[in-house]
Amino acid sequence: MSRYFGGMEMFLHHVQVSGPAGCEDAMRDFYVGALGMIEVDKPERLRARGGAWFRAGSAEVHVGIEKGFVPARKAHPGIAVGDVAALALAVGQAGAPVTWDENIPGLRRFHTTDPVGNRLEFQQAQR
Repeated sequence: MSRYFGGMEMFLHHVQVSGPAGCEDAMRDFYVGALGMIEVDKPERLRARGGAWFRAGSAEVHVGIEKGFVPARKAHPGIAVGDVAALALAVGQAGAPVTWDENIPGLRRFHTTDPVGNRLEFQQAQR
């Protein structure tokens, strides 16, 4: 059953990952350079908090600065892509780990970590 609120089906707009103060440049290098996302401007009222926002299509990843930061090693966003093999190659060339996982039939996926250690999953349905 699909539920609608205000005439619109619910969908995921963004996920937030955390990082330590000063991580923004490394995160830009990874999310823009390796993943091919674009950086989007944070609202003026939120800029003083630090961090950065990135977008690919309609999905966004927000990097928030967290005092006492500890990377998310289990919790992670699962991001669907059109060519998971090409993305894995780009991620590996950027120096990030690529760990393939074939535990879900019909889904080709890998896990990696961003520059501060947050776990990320990228996936593509197999045809």
